Amino acid sequence: MALARQVLCVCALLGLPLAGAEPIRYSVAEEAESGSLVGELAEDAGLTPAQLSARRARLVSEDGRQHFRLERASGRLVVAGRLDREQLCAQSDTCMLPFELLLSDPLQFFRVEVDLEDINDHSPVFPKNRVTFKILERSDPGSRFPLEVARDLDIGSNTVLAYSISPENDYFSVSYGSRSNGDKYLELVLEKSLDREEQAEMGFSVIAVDGGSPPKSGKTEISIIILDVNDNAPIFTQVRYIAKILENIPEGSVVLSVLATDPDAGVNGDISYQLNEAVGQSNSVFRIDPITGEIKLTETLDFEAAQMHDLSVTATDGGGLSAICKVLVEVVDVNDNAPELVVSSFSSPLPENTVPGTVVALFTVRDRDSGANGKISCALQDQLFFSLRPAYKNYYELVTVSALDREEMPQHILSVTAADAGSPPLTSTHTFTVDISDVNDNAPVFNQTSYTMYVRENNVPTVFVGAVSAADADVGLNAKVTYSLAAEQGPERAWCSCISVNSEKGHVFVLRPLDYERLRQTEVTVSASDAGSPPLRANVTVRLVVLDENDNAPLVLYPAQESGPASSELVPVSAEAGYLISKVVAVDADSGQNSWLSYHLLRATDPGLFSVGLQSGEVCLRRPVTERDSVKQKLVVLVRDNGKPPLSATAALSALLLKDFSDVRLPHSSPTGEDQAAASLTTYVIIALVFVSLLFLISTAVLLVRKVCRRKELKAGPVLYAADTLQSGLADAAAAGTLPRAYCYEISLTTGSGNSEFRFLKPSLPPQHCAVGQGPDEEQDFPCVPVSSEDMAPDNAGTLSAGQFNALSFD
Repeated sequence: MALARQVLCVCALLGLPLAGAEPIRYSVAEEAESGSLVGELAEDAGLTPAQLSARRARLVSEDGRQHFRLERASGRLVVAGRLDREQLCAQSDTCMLPFELLLSDPLQFFRVEVDLEDINDHSPVFPKNRVTFKILERSDPGSRFPLEVARDLDIGSNTVLAYSISPENDYFSVSYGSRSNGDKYLELVLEKSLDREEQAEMGFSVIAVDGGSPPKSGKTEISIIILDVNDNAPIFTQVRYIAKILENIPEGSVVLSVLATDPDAGVNGDISYQLNEAVGQSNSVFRIDPITGEIKLTETLDFEAAQMHDLSVTATDGGGLSAICKVLVEVVDVNDNAPELVVSSFSSPLPENTVPGTVVALFTVRDRDSGANGKISCALQDQLFFSLRPAYKNYYELVTVSALDREEMPQHILSVTAADAGSPPLTSTHTFTVDISDVNDNAPVFNQTSYTMYVRENNVPTVFVGAVSAADADVGLNAKVTYSLAAEQGPERAWCSCISVNSEKGHVFVLRPLDYERLRQTEVTVSASDAGSPPLRANVTVRLVVLDENDNAPLVLYPAQESGPASSELVPVSAEAGYLISKVVAVDADSGQNSWLSYHLLRATDPGLFSVGLQSGEVCLRRPVTERDSVKQKLVVLVRDNGKPPLSATAALSALLLKDFSDVRLPHSSPTGEDQAAASLTTYVIIALVFVSLLFLISTAVLLVRKVCRRKELKAGPVLYAADTLQSGLADAAAAGTLPRAYCYEISLTTGSGNSEFRFLKPSLPPQHCAVGQGPDEEQDFPCVPVSSEDMAPDNAGTLSAGQFNALSFD
């Protein structure tokens, strides 16, 4: 095998195919054994064997036949099977076998052409194995007798090179060559006159030898019959006949007529015609009428199978003389073949994130017709997302021109129409169905922009309160949505661990009981994430509102409910009905109707004397005070909320009914500006009273110290024991004779009183005894004698006398 490799251009760019690039060319001898090396294709294409495997390299030819094989492991191009140049390219001067090296990821191809070199594998062959000539004995030396040339399917130096006669004789020689029109000829030349009487017949062989190494030969047997005189051979009107016929003419049609004449008369002037076709051509395509010389079709012609038919016609007269002419029948193409579209590569499905310009398909178009009938144009009907781009020669690429979206159009059906330029034009259509595969380009979308869910306080653990739902426009794993609580809530939103969300169904649960009074509402962020890679997610705010339950009883703020005795409110006996005694103030930690409070008089010393405002809680006189009414009244007010069931609390307070309070004019309406000023004055009086009390305690302490000192000096006299309290100190003073009599005074100071001054009550009770302590464990009773208010007036120094403080008590 003679192998000559010539690489004219190496195209090794990654990405799109290189349209218009020069092909990679090799040459290989025909009949090379299978597996014979053609060339280092990977190296010449600028690729490595690893790239060939990774990119799934393969060979694609236009006719679909694989004459060569690519070894991916080594990158070598080898012969795949028997290569017969004569079968593939007939008598063509060149035999080029084109194909493409096709790569994927990304799509790329290289044009490869292999020149199939001829070897001398065919011997010359004569059209006939035996030829008989009838020659007149009076033929002159130099007469020529035509023979059909031998045909050799090889070309170049391997075709017929020389002719010879075997065995050699003195009568004939061979003459061969080419005429001015390029036709080859072969003739027997008479070198010596024949004598029928000496030899009536003779025979020899004409041998054709080619120029191959080693040379091959073929022969035909020549039989010479020597006749009596027939001195005129037939003569054709033309040396070469040329006919042009359409390939679609019907069978039996006359192609042309040949005509030969012979001036001889009689039998020697009768001419018969015989048709001889070239070697390798079918004898059944044409037939000739032996009498008229008309050449007719025996079957339809096909321009694509044979464009030219080379015939020879022999005219023989009755005397045995003959003549040969050439007949060339040129088949004219008609547009009888529609274009063909052959797909070399097609990628489907196509990811929806494919960038514009990606090659989807590579195909070639061809038309077996010629000329304008073989010129093809391609068109794509829908060019919104795809377009056609010419590649190398008659190759086209189907490429993307815009972004694809599976959610908008999951499948594209593309029709490519190939039309020739014939009249009328013929078309063919090929459909590409491009499926779009999904990529994770859509995040989940919630069906609401936000969610508000409600739960009643004191709920059971893990109670279901609602569900969130999100949908993903993708498919498969890219559309599988899982739910979770977002890890980061933000600095302005406190994290609530009491909420949980089901990862598959999006159900929202409250994990523990909630208290409306501690948490009225909270917000969490729920995240919906798909299973794509990388995953996409969306967030939504879920607001959980806690609904109030009536689980808190009212709380009484005023009057203060302490363990000690209830405070007393001063009520003048002269007060009229509607007189405001006090007001019960209460609150409820619940909300809504659960916090609506109503006030009811539950118990009272004299229930008919008082009334309580249902909504305000104001305690007022229902009627005027009478003499039969008890001085000290005790009341219990029920405070009840509006829940179901209702909860309640009680407030206890007391009232003192006082007589001769002629200066008490308590307002029944809301305080005015003067009342507010009086309230301020009361505050100041209290502060002054505290200050005076402190001075009194200090004075008492000093007095006690002095008495102790005096006891030490007067041991024989009476011993006085000083008490720590104001009342005990006053008792000591009375025992020493500083006060002639003991009197009992009762002073009350109530908040909310309209006047800021002490009220000295006239004595209305029988004499009482006041307990004055004389020691830590002893008490002495003194009679409490009422005195008038004038007696209790402060002296000029602004203080009360010791006798006036003898029996003071404060409630």
